[in-house]
Amino acid sequence: MNCNPKTYNRIKRLQGQLNGAINMIDEERGCEDVVTQLSAVRSSLDKVISLIVTQNLLETIESKHNIELEDIDSAIALLTKSR
Repeated sequence: MNCNPKTYNRIKRLQGQLNGAINMIDEERGCEDVVTQLSAVRSSLDKVISLIVTQNLLETIESKHNIELEDIDSAIALLTKSR
């Protein structure tokens, strides 16, 4: 898979967030703190998945059809907001 550098950096940041949650557990931090951190991880992961799927969809449509990318971007943005 050819990964956009910004997407790759997001994944690395996600890895750091998850390691932070593990450290919080090791330090016996409160449940609320750990859950807050894990919720941030989940939100970030959802965003990265959305970005990867969006990029794949754009590349697929662009290679097979002659459609304006702005129209596709608008449709994807609307779909992403609906999640």
